[in-house]
This record gives sequence, C-alpha cells and structure tokens, in this order.
Amino acid sequence: MFDLVKNILTKKNDSNAQANVKSDQDRTRIAAAVLLLEAAHIDDECTEDELNHVLHTLQTNFKLSEAITKELVDIAHAEKSEAVDLWEFTNHINETHSIEEKIILLEAVWRIIYMDGRLDKHEDHFAHRLAKLLRLSHREMIGAKLAAKEKMNADTTG
Repeated sequence: MFDLVKNILTKKNDSNAQANVKSDQDRTRIAAAVLLLEAAHIDDECTEDELNHVLHTLQTNFKLSEAITKELVDIAHAEKSEAVDLWEFTNHINETHSIEEKIILLEAVWRIIYMDGRLDKHEDHFAHRLAKLLRLSHREMIGAKLAAKEKMNADTTG
C-alpha cells in the first residue's frame, strides 16, 4: 500500500516537473511572439509582410505547425494588450536564454523592422530599448542589426 502511494506521488511530481518545463517553453514562445509583434506594430502599421515574417520566425524557430503558430500569435496579442510593459517578457528570456539566443531574437526583430525597407525613429528606439532590456551590449545590438540587413539583402538578391 505504501509503495502504491509513493508511486502515485512520484508520478504526480514527475508530471508537475514536466508541466513546469512545458510552461517555461510556452512562456518563452509567448514572450518571443510578444516581442516580435511589438516590433511589427511599433510604427503603428503592421504590414502583411511583417505579420508573415513573425509567423514564419515563430514557426521555424519553435518547430510549430501553422495552426499552433497562429494560436500562439493570438495568445501573444492578448498578453501584449494586458501587459504594462515588456519587462515580464524580456525578464523571462533573460532568465532562461543565453546571450547568443537573445541576439538571434534581436536579429529577428531587426528583420521585421526592415521588412518595409525603411527605419522609423520609433522602430530604432524600440530596438535599442529591447537590447537594453535583454541585457545586450551596444556592440551585440549593432551586430544583430547588421546581420539582419545582410540576411535580408541576401534573401532579395539570392
């Protein structure tokens, strides 16, 4: 009898641990989606290309189906509208991701910003503020910006 109770408790704790891992993965996905959506909307004009890039980035980086990605974006829109600021999202990323992973995220933000071929002052300010929130240096932020430009140029010429 004692072994049965012990097994049930152990399985329950294992499932809680798995739920926490899944919850962390979900929070990461939502945080990334919120930041990408913020980049797409920062100039008060989210184009279809920008939204498609957000969807593609999330789907590719997190290996999600199209339906799940669209659901993730819907959840991120809701979370974004309820949030006071971006700190809760950047804080989660800071606690769970490496500098290299944060640079990849910032590079994706820069690609969204440059999707329309121009840099608005609000977009530039957002990218700088986001880099600070992600605890990235100015050099890392500029590196992400240049990498994004280079990738976009390669995509249009190649």
